[in-house]
Amino acid sequence: MSAVIPETFEEWKRCIEHDCGIQLTRTYIEQRLIILREPHHDETRRFIQLYGKNHWQLIVDCFERMEKQP
Repeated sequence: MSAVIPETFEEWKRCIEHDCGIQLTRTYIEQRLIILREPHHDETRRFIQLYGKNHWQLIVDCFERMEKQP
């Protein structure tokens, strides 16, 4: 059973792909990173407000890890 809020890359990937049914395509990853890398973007500010800076950084790291995969 995975955590309600993912705490590792593996939990995050399972949450996105299996629980949420989102395909981690190159385009999706790039679009999310454009927003998440901009700390002043409204969506990013809301994310940080809800989940904190540590979790925000974890999610950015997860997307960046996926971005580097072939």
